Amino acid sequence: MTTTSARLAELGITLPSVAAPLAAYVPAVRSGSHVYTSGQLPFVDGALPASGKVGGAVTAEQAKDLARIAALNALAAIDALVGIDSVRRIVKVVGFVASAEGFTGQPAVINGASELLGEIFGDAGKHARSAVGVAELPIGSPVEVELQVEVD
Repeated sequence: MTTTSARLAELGITLPSVAAPLAAYVPAVRSGSHVYTSGQLPFVDGALPASGKVGGAVTAEQAKDLARIAALNALAAIDALVGIDSVRRIVKVVGFVASAEGFTGQPAVINGASELLGEIFGDAGKHARSAVGVAELPIGSPVEVELQVEVD
């Protein structure tokens, strides 16, 4: 059985450093056999690669890529807390999309996170999910993703 670390290397994926919290919270918390991440923004080297509303300043395809980055940031928070190889399955993904008026493609945007998790974890990456359109997200981020995972 291949470890998650080995699978990441096989895919050429390096987990980023854990993003510093923007307020009074921690990036991830363990409770029993589950880890819950705080909502993760798509920071790359401490900055947002894009800002604005999806369906407006940000295209759905750009936002899908940003959801993938936000999911990687969530995995980094899990790795820092318990080690990525302790993840047994992805239980739930919650994705928020800052949506321009009339934009209804939230599920396709959050597929960026879901598809990444499937690539990494295979069947253990299949999860329950919510994809929610919102008026605004912190610091103008187009997307935010949180994960709930089962661990050893």
